Amino acid sequence: MKQRAYLMLLLSFLIFIASPVFAQGRDFLIDADTLAEQLEGDNPPIVLEVRYYPHRYFTVGHISGAIQVQRFKDLGDNFATPIMRFPPAEEFQKTLRSWGINNDSHIVIYDDSSTALAARLYVMLVMYGFDQTKVKVLDGGTTEWMGMNEMVKKPIPTPVKGNGNVTLKTANPDMLIEWPDVYRDVLSLRKDNVVLIDARPRKMYTGEIIKHSVQAGHIPGAINIVSLEGTDGQLWISAEKLADMYKDVPKDKTVYLYCHDGFRMSLAWMQLKSLGYKDVRLLNGGWTIWDHAVTLPVVRGDKPYNEAYDL
Repeated sequence: MKQRAYLMLLLSFLIFIASPVFAQGRDFLIDADTLAEQLEGDNPPIVLEVRYYPHRYFTVGHISGAIQVQRFKDLGDNFATPIMRFPPAEEFQKTLRSWGINNDSHIVIYDDSSTALAARLYVMLVMYGFDQTKVKVLDGGTTEWMGMNEMVKKPIPTPVKGNGNVTLKTANPDMLIEWPDVYRDVLSLRKDNVVLIDARPRKMYTGEIIKHSVQAGHIPGAINIVSLEGTDGQLWISAEKLADMYKDVPKDKTVYLYCHDGFRMSLAWMQLKSLGYKDVRLLNGGWTIWDHAVTLPVVRGDKPYNEAYDL
């Protein structure tokens, strides 16, 4: 019996180490001082910049040596509808290789948008099987860097180190959902183990503002937790304050996330994983895929359901 128990314990351990491991805590964040030291070292990381307005890579400047990431073209499926569905693995792999990224590369990502843009790239690297322990996000982004460091305006030649050889896996299905999953699990079956979160700003959720959309409002059943409120002056807020943001979302639930086109929901994914949530999934195509269908139901107002869809 003891031998059997030992074998079962060993099997459980092997299953655990073979399973995908996601970052908990904040090991994925790096501060500006540490990055500056690493860039002066013998084996500096590959730095990737994702700006809201990509031309500012040239007009405002960038961290010396940083490669420009064009947030729509490089981080979505250019030939899908909507364009911000996650790209095929081979296309994303081609993009990474063009930046000189190898399987053993160390990467630092930064943006000027409270890490929401950097989060999309970080999440994609995790989704397609890149070693997440080799990827960091600059806490505070351009604001923190410019506090003590200079930006340069001269672009660097790409690829930096020749063509990379990184090899990706197909997208991890446990990180994704499609709109029929939401329709089935939230609207139809009302599964009590699923929480749907709209990570957009409050007035977009309620429908008071229509921006980047055809329709106003939110997916029926969604609660609103604004992921950008998890940063203050570009820096991540404390773990305690972040946990308070998500206090109404039990950790034993499956969480479905969406925003307009995949950036703010990616930030929410990182926030939830840092807090220890296990099953967190991203709506492929975000609000845009639901919104553009036109005939799918939409709710306006500050409640998850309206009279038509309320229990």
